[in-house]
Amino acid sequence: MNYRKKKIRVGFTTGDINGIGIEIFLKVCYKKKLLDFFTPILFGSTKLCFYYKKILNMDISNIREVKNLKEVIDYKINVLNIWKEDIKFESIKINHPESVKYPVLSLKKAVTALKEGKIDVLVTAPVNKKCMNFKNFSFVGHTEYLQNILEGESLMLMIHDILKIALVTNHLPLKRVSSELSIKKIIKSIKILHQSLIIDFSIEKPKIAVLGCNPHSSDNGLMGNEEKTKIKPAVDSLFQKQGWLVFGPYSSDSFFGNQSYRNFDAVLAMYHDQGLIPFKTLTFNQGVNFTAGLSHIRTSPDHGVAYDIAKKGIANENSFEEAIFSAIKIFKNRKEHKKFSSYKLL
Repeated sequence: MNYRKKKIRVGFTTGDINGIGIEIFLKVCYKKKLLDFFTPILFGSTKLCFYYKKILNMDISNIREVKNLKEVIDYKINVLNIWKEDIKFESIKINHPESVKYPVLSLKKAVTALKEGKIDVLVTAPVNKKCMNFKNFSFVGHTEYLQNILEGESLMLMIHDILKIALVTNHLPLKRVSSELSIKKIIKSIKILHQSLIIDFSIEKPKIAVLGCNPHSSDNGLMGNEEKTKIKPAVDSLFQKQGWLVFGPYSSDSFFGNQSYRNFDAVLAMYHDQGLIPFKTLTFNQGVNFTAGLSHIRTSPDHGVAYDIAKKGIANENSFEEAIFSAIKIFKNRKEHKKFSSYKLL
C-alpha cells in the first residue's frame, strides 16, 4: 500500500523568527491526533524548534531532522535544516539583518519544494513586511512573491465558513487605490474569484457581491465616479454577457451592517482595509488568508507576527490550524474537480 498517496504533505515556513510563527506551529503539531491528517515539514532548523520548545516549556518528543525530503516520515514533526551555520537565535533581535535573512530563505526553499511537487500545499507563518522588503527580496509580501514564482494570476482571498472576501488591490497605499482600479482589473479579479469558488470550494454557481470604492458607493457620483466608470461596467459585463451571478456595487458600511454578506458566496473589495476590517472583526483567530488563482496552494493565518506576545506561550493557534486544514480541503477539492472534469470529457 502506497501510504504517501493518501497522506498530504504540508510545508511550513518559519515566518519572522521573533514572532509567534514557530510557537503556533509547534502548538498545532503538538496535537498528535492532527497528524493523522497530514505530514508536517518545516523549512527551517531543528535548533530553532528546540529553542522555542525550551522557551515555551513544551513536552514535544517527535521533532525529527531530515537532510532531504525523501527522509520525511509520517507522525513526526519533520524539520528540513536549511541553514548550515550555527545560529544563536536568542541573540537575534527584531529588525536585526539576520531576522530577515532566515525567513526569506525559508520561504524561498519552501516555495521551490511546492513548485516541484515535493510538498502538496504550503502554509506560511507571519512575517514583518517592512523587514522582508530588503535588498535581496523586493516583494511587499507573500502574495506578491508567490505571484512572481508560481503559475497563474494571484488573488488575495480571506476565507471562513461565514464569509469570503477577495481584494482587487492588496498592500497598496490608499492614495493609489483609485488610479490602480480599472474595468479590466476588476473583471480579472471577479474571474479569478469565480473560478476559485468553483474549483477550490466546490460551489457550482457562485454568487458574488462587489463593493463600491467611495462612501455610500459615491451616492450617484456625489463622492467620486469610480462606481459609475469602473465598477458597475465590470459587474454588468459579467452579469449580462456571461450570465454570472455578480452584483453591485454595494455600499460597504450598510452591506456588512445589515449582514448582506450572508446572501453571497464571496465578496470582492476594492482595497485592503475595506475587506480586512470587516473580515477580521467577524472571524478573528478563525479566518485564513488564501492565495487564489495560482497553480499551487498556499494559505496563512489571518494575523501578523504579534511581537507583543511572542515567546510568552499565549499565542492563539486556531487560525494557523484553520490555515492547515483549509489548504488540505482545497487540495482535495482541486483533485475532485480535475477528476470530475475528466469524466465529463469522456
